[in-house]
Amino acid sequence: MRRFLSTLSLVALVQYIPLSVQAQVVKPASGMPSDPIQQVVAAKLMTNSPDGNFYPERMLNRAELASIMVKVFKLDKRQAVSQENLVIPDVPASHWAFKDIQTVLKTDIMKGYRGNLFFPNQRVTRAEGLAIFAQAYGVFQFADDTVNETLAPYPDAASVPNWARKAIATVIAEGFINTDAQNNISPLRPMTRGDMAYVLSKYLQRQQQLPETPEVPSVPDSPESP
Repeated sequence: MRRFLSTLSLVALVQYIPLSVQAQVVKPASGMPSDPIQQVVAAKLMTNSPDGNFYPERMLNRAELASIMVKVFKLDKRQAVSQENLVIPDVPASHWAFKDIQTVLKTDIMKGYRGNLFFPNQRVTRAEGLAIFAQAYGVFQFADDTVNETLAPYPDAASVPNWARKAIATVIAEGFINTDAQNNISPLRPMTRGDMAYVLSKYLQRQQQLPETPEVPSVPDSPESP
């Protein structure tokens, strides 16, 4: 599967970066709003409600998460999307997120349940939301010892489900994680819109930091020999 990894991400695949370095606060690039919600709304990765409010405390459901992942990682541009549509009994073609749900399933960013059900209105836990984000971003293939070391500073690390540990370690290593006042990951707590806005704002800041590929000056044609 294609991985959308930054240059810094590739380094992290082969060499673990100390948490003290990863946890440094990154200032937004010039011209980018400082508030995470303003950043993601300005980037059109998430939207306000029709009344103009963002409602960061509202819980995220699977359909909303699918739509956000498609926008953030341009999943609709991947080759797998051209495959024939899947039959999802609880997501008819009339569903507002039908195309996005088809996309995340075809690209294996999200999975369905038995009976080909998707449960679009089901709330997403923080473990699920962070793991799905990491899946789209590119999960680092850390050794188990590195995963354990990455999670160790968090008091509730033991509550991170086994299936999500490597993915959440990836999110931590990239500095995308948000925690409570006691530095808890709270993996089993429902993920809110505010939680996702924070993750996406850090992702946007990382993209702003990446150096642009330098343009190679064109070589003028050699003069023809007389």
